[in-house]
Amino acid sequence: MPVLTVPGMMKYRPAAKRREIRDSLAPGLHLVIQPKRTDDKREPARCSWAMRFRRPDGRTAKLTLGLVDFSEAENDEEPVLGAPLTLRAARQLANKVDRDRARGIDVVSEYKADKERKRASAADAAENTFPKLATEFIRDHRVRRWGTWPRRWRETAALLGLRWDRSSADPTKGEPEIIPGGQADKWRDRPVSTIDDHAVHICIDEARKKGIPGLKKRNKGVSDSRARKMHGALSAFFKWAKHQRRIATNPCLDVWRPEPRPARKRAFTDAEIKVFWTASEQISEPFRSALRVLLLTGQRLREVAGMMDHELGGFFPGTPADVWTLGPDRTKNHREHHVPLAQSVRDMIDDVPRVEPPRGQNFSYVFSTTGSTPISGWSKMKKRLNKAMGKDFPHWTLHDLRRSCATGMQRLGVRPEVIERALNHVSGTFGGIVGTYQTDLMSAEVKIAMERWSQHVAGLVEGSDNVVRMRAKQ
Repeated sequence: MPVLTVPGMMKYRPAAKRREIRDSLAPGLHLVIQPKRTDDKREPARCSWAMRFRRPDGRTAKLTLGLVDFSEAENDEEPVLGAPLTLRAARQLANKVDRDRARGIDVVSEYKADKERKRASAADAAENTFPKLATEFIRDHRVRRWGTWPRRWRETAALLGLRWDRSSADPTKGEPEIIPGGQADKWRDRPVSTIDDHAVHICIDEARKKGIPGLKKRNKGVSDSRARKMHGALSAFFKWAKHQRRIATNPCLDVWRPEPRPARKRAFTDAEIKVFWTASEQISEPFRSALRVLLLTGQRLREVAGMMDHELGGFFPGTPADVWTLGPDRTKNHREHHVPLAQSVRDMIDDVPRVEPPRGQNFSYVFSTTGSTPISGWSKMKKRLNKAMGKDFPHWTLHDLRRSCATGMQRLGVRPEVIERALNHVSGTFGGIVGTYQTDLMSAEVKIAMERWSQHVAGLVEGSDNVVRMRAKQ
């Protein structure tokens, strides 16, 4: 039985039949020389390593270890089954297999199972690419407290690089578009399991410095807000993927996230309210009335923008004609909210020109330019409004109108709990045990507060006149 050497193995030439040469220094190890494929006598031998032994049940077995690496250079790495093996590495692997056999391990079955796991893992990686898993995340993810899709699921999808048709309110219907240049486009063929914290950091840093991939950049320069939004979207996605056992760890856990800005405290003074109201005269409908309703009711921007005719005037059983009722699906805290409307506000809403909804749509928006969707383009509108208000007017945001309403009611002496009911807050006064046991909506007090605030604003913009008379002059 020969002792195999590298120079000796290189002298072998392929013959007409397959040959196996046993190595005397490793148990069961054979050098396999494949038969020649051509008549060229100079053809090099095609060689591989194999082991022959008996399995635990007595059956004979053959295990291919890998191709022959004829180089004499050695390294300290552990030899891997299936990889090219030098003579030394083949002997090490053969000894390891023999030790496993001595412990009663069926190495053939183990090898087949490992091969199947790798094949399944490769197939799973092909299915778990970022776009496919991100689509599944948007369709499956629910707000734990409410069991519904997040209110801003479209925005989250856009941050991840996916866009659904605007006509569909259900992400499970229809296939999304991969936004060109978006994150899903960048990671189109990348398995989610290969995305590490470094890749996530690069993505968030790019959003901070250059903008969200694939989306129009709304502000110039560096933006911590963009980075926080991208971090939030990716963190929610990877947290879901980990819970679904698609990945082992969440790569967002140790990635830096910019700290949020301090909470804004900007509220209009009486003089600023008058400037705002006067400047809104230069804004066309339906934005003009929507802006004023934001100030007079203190409701959120999306709630006002999405106001529908059937929410007004007693559509819901038991609601008065002067109440605007928002269903749980329209409020941030998923609680039905009743907003008493001062007569001036109701007249303002009634005077807004309506756009007929498209055929098949059984509801109509109060503030709309298309009939099929609420008004949009607030950023462009606000630029025009800022210009009308003058360059000396301090910086403000649309959400400041909500804060101005609450602060204005406070100045008028309205109790804090009444203001929170008017604004549909569930924290603060009505957080914890108070919110659990004190369930009165305080409808009468809220109605009086809304009337007082509306009359106060009317007094600011028209002296002793009310808003109805002011609108009659327009």
